[in-house]
Amino acid sequence: MSTKPTATDLEWTELDQRAVDTVRVLAMDSVQKVGNGHPGTAMSLAPAAYVLFQKLMRHDPSDAEWTGRDRFVLSAGHSSLTLYIQLYLAGYGLELDDLRAFRTWGSKTPGHPEYGHTTGVETTTGPLGQGVANAVGMAMASRYERGLFDPHAAAGTSPFDHTIWAIAGDGCLQEGISAEASSLAGHQKLGNLVLLWDDNHISIEGDTEAAVSEDTLARYEAYGWHVQRVAQLPDGDLDPVGLHKALLAAQAETTRPSFIAARSIIAWPAPHAQNTEAAHGSALGDEEVAATKRVLGFDPEKSFEVSDEVIAHTRAVLDRGRDAKAEWEKSLAAWRTANPQRAAEFDRIATGELPTGWEEKLPVFETGKGVATRAASGKVLQALGEVVPELWGGSADLAGSNNTTIDKNSSFLPVGNPLPGADPYGRTIHFGIREHAMAAVMNGIALHGSTRIYGGTFLVFSDYMRNAVRLSALMHLPVTYVWTHDSVGLGEDGPTHQPVEHLATLRAIPGLNVVRPADANETAIAWREILKRYTKEFGKGAPHGLALTRQGVPTYDANEDAARGGYVLFEAEGGEPQVVLIGTGSEVQLAVEAREQLQAAGVATRVVSMPSVEWFEEQDQAYRDSVLPPSVKARVAVEAGIGLTWHRFVGDAGRIVSLEHFGASADGKVLFREFGFTADAVVAAARDSLEFISGIAAAAR
Repeated sequence: MSTKPTATDLEWTELDQRAVDTVRVLAMDSVQKVGNGHPGTAMSLAPAAYVLFQKLMRHDPSDAEWTGRDRFVLSAGHSSLTLYIQLYLAGYGLELDDLRAFRTWGSKTPGHPEYGHTTGVETTTGPLGQGVANAVGMAMASRYERGLFDPHAAAGTSPFDHTIWAIAGDGCLQEGISAEASSLAGHQKLGNLVLLWDDNHISIEGDTEAAVSEDTLARYEAYGWHVQRVAQLPDGDLDPVGLHKALLAAQAETTRPSFIAARSIIAWPAPHAQNTEAAHGSALGDEEVAATKRVLGFDPEKSFEVSDEVIAHTRAVLDRGRDAKAEWEKSLAAWRTANPQRAAEFDRIATGELPTGWEEKLPVFETGKGVATRAASGKVLQALGEVVPELWGGSADLAGSNNTTIDKNSSFLPVGNPLPGADPYGRTIHFGIREHAMAAVMNGIALHGSTRIYGGTFLVFSDYMRNAVRLSALMHLPVTYVWTHDSVGLGEDGPTHQPVEHLATLRAIPGLNVVRPADANETAIAWREILKRYTKEFGKGAPHGLALTRQGVPTYDANEDAARGGYVLFEAEGGEPQVVLIGTGSEVQLAVEAREQLQAAGVATRVVSMPSVEWFEEQDQAYRDSVLPPSVKARVAVEAGIGLTWHRFVGDAGRIVSLEHFGASADGKVLFREFGFTADAVVAAARDSLEFISGIAAAAR
């Protein structure tokens, strides 16, 4: 068994070292058993993860949802065993059989950590760099929540003070999202964030010298972070004493985020596999595993060997965690006594309830008036901001276009920022031109709990956000994306800024609800429904994307059935409908105009507004059939984007008025005319559908 030094600030015993070496054995054995995985990083990071979970972090394994806990984010999610083994040792509910089942069907230990699947996992990670941005979001949320509940307490004295710890690898720091998020964190002076960089110089293609030569520490210094480097021990292993000192120093630095570089050797101390790219993502092989066990003083004939002494030693964190939570609960009780109104707000928000009377604040818009749905959304946000303090958000430098400023006099900016309205607990977030980081930061904010977050940009730039949006859907997170300029109707900016395929591709993400309201009143109803769905009564949450117009659209009477995703906006006159016209967003007005022409020609026509396909498909079959009667085969869907969404709604006999090519630079009205988005085009499509059905009927006779 290897030995390590001791220091007065860290009690490091032979039993601690045996526990760390046990982590390495378990990492090798878990990957060896399943035949695939990432053993090397889990082996080299063992001392760092152990110091965090056993010596530093404030956490209670018996209550993984404890509000006062520190958060831990493993951005390098491929090294999931780094986290799983610490959860096992600490007593979060994982046992040896779960490690034996690593990466297999039905196990609690999937290939990458999954939030909501494994107790103690704070976020789903795997796509590199996402976890860095999640951690930044958690740190921002922690500060905002402190502002909600305990803004006047001295630093370090509030029950709402805690630390966000994260571990990132070389790949995380190479992905651009981490640069965006780290720049934002430095600007925000997030002193509650500590990021440990596993500087092992290895990626899948070998030594990182093949792709990277920058001075990473200098880069983080330039971002405004507190930067440290931890030296290796002479044998090449990570130094637990040095790590502990650096992590403590980082935690003590409360005016800026902290970055710690720890030079490690991947797969240490495997005799032949260490410092190789093969150790990153492949089983070491029976011979190398056995040789490494001999180096560590373990029996090479045994697998998943954990001594009773080691597990008893590490599970003692359960007692320490309960004690820490008990102390925190005392401080919370004192806070409650001193702050009864804030305590009542804390309890309301913790249960997921919204303030009494909040719906009454929602605006109702005048019928007939032309209003851009982005403008309507902005008015809704400002109205809700007065009564829902947990609602906050902003934009990727497009607030004036996205209408996402909830309070123009309150900006979420750190102490010392010179801008008017700067407030460390402000309502409006300035994400900067960082769409990808914005989306992943929003995920981190939602994961932290207790607030409701939204963020805006142009719909076309959802492409930058897509990976994080997909993860928000995978984790069922209550985040709201405000995507404006939702079609070629935005006009002169041209095809680079005009979304065409975006609505369909976003609807293809399982669990993401895309909402494209037809008018101002649908926009208000959509916001109301989104907030209602983020309460606990709905069970698992879901992210929502609002697709909003730049241009004004007619305002219709408010209809509560908009919250059902699809409803009859205008009924057929003169009998049962012969044709159904389905529209979304700015194209609903075209369906309404087409109905007037068809009705004048004696064709009974129903108009269906379908702001959300996903909400509509949640409804029971009876309701869906009442909106889209199966007996009415003549149907037309109209949407200024590709028609991929609509085939299943119109059927073989139906027609789709869509855009199957990129846009152009011109006034939006000109583009709609030139690209065939007119009432006449919808009428022609309806007649074509009716003629097709008549032809089938005639052939059947």
